[in-house]
Amino acid sequence: MIIAWLSIENFRNHRSTRLSLDAERTLVVGPNGHGKTNLLEAVALLDGSGSFRGASVETLVRSGCDRAFVRAEIRRARRTHLVEMEIAAGRSRAQVNGQRVRSLRDLAEVVSTVVFCPADLSIAAGGPSVRRELLDNVLTNTGREYRAMRLDFERVLRQRNNLLKQAGHRPDDEALATLDVWDTQLAEIGEAIAQQRDALCMALVSPAQGAYCQLAGCDASLSLSYAAEWRENGLAIALAQARPDDLRRGTTTMGPHRDDMVICLDGLPARTHASQGEQRSIALALRLAQHRYTAQTIGIEPMVLLDDVFSELDEGRAQRLVGCLPTAQTVITSATGHVPPGIEAHSQVHIHDGEVVSR
Repeated sequence: MIIAWLSIENFRNHRSTRLSLDAERTLVVGPNGHGKTNLLEAVALLDGSGSFRGASVETLVRSGCDRAFVRAEIRRARRTHLVEMEIAAGRSRAQVNGQRVRSLRDLAEVVSTVVFCPADLSIAAGGPSVRRELLDNVLTNTGREYRAMRLDFERVLRQRNNLLKQAGHRPDDEALATLDVWDTQLAEIGEAIAQQRDALCMALVSPAQGAYCQLAGCDASLSLSYAAEWRENGLAIALAQARPDDLRRGTTTMGPHRDDMVICLDGLPARTHASQGEQRSIALALRLAQHRYTAQTIGIEPMVLLDDVFSELDEGRAQRLVGCLPTAQTVITSATGHVPPGIEAHSQVHIHDGEVVSR
């Protein structure tokens, strides 16, 4: 997959930016705070997975404007697609070749990206939600079935939580009967989601292990396991047992929305026992494993976006990361323009105050 050109309007601090991207590597240079990461964020939005910075729609639109636009020409499997996205509070929408897509998530059928950024340290060091998001993004971007499953789960979970809040401590018979219906649906969908997440963990172990050893420059054992305390007896039983507590709290305390992916290094939990350097290598290894899994699953190499990653690494890790990078179209940001030996940027773009000032 190749992005031939990108156009963004009223996106963050970019008023109007249009540039061609090299089919191999493009280096984006500029002072911190002038729009390099914003550019990568716009590219990553094209796969429909939302801001990799966790930003709300309101913050993506340039101050004083009511909407932003991101457009790109995508070349994939010998076909060319025009992807256009309109970003606005409460009504973002997108179209491919003039045809509106039903859900932004369906853009994953055309665009695929993998982002490496300094915030990835939280994959190993942060809370469970970060790791759940990683698993869900991979599965969502590689399968239409999982995308539909996630939407169904979120809908049922929302309905169940609303009922729990309304019912309070003393639900009547009607509320309990409705709760039974939501529990049945939630258990069915939740089991399916956990099964796919678990399978993904197993699929990522080998490539992540190999990438970690190469990045760290040493032999180590990296393991991934899906952790869900309800899986031993099943979600239906867990929901029934947790119902009194759920009614008291007004929320659902059991299910895949509370699960985790446990990462262990040499048998010890990476979140609590790995050093920051080890945690950073784990995060990079998982992104590399994500890229490999995605490429094998969809048959297309996702675009690689490296947001100032090399500045966060010591010289040894930076050089070893170069050797691990896939041969996909890559965009790299750097405040200084310095990249490790082995990274040859065929195109260089300079950005200042949200504008391309030279190529």
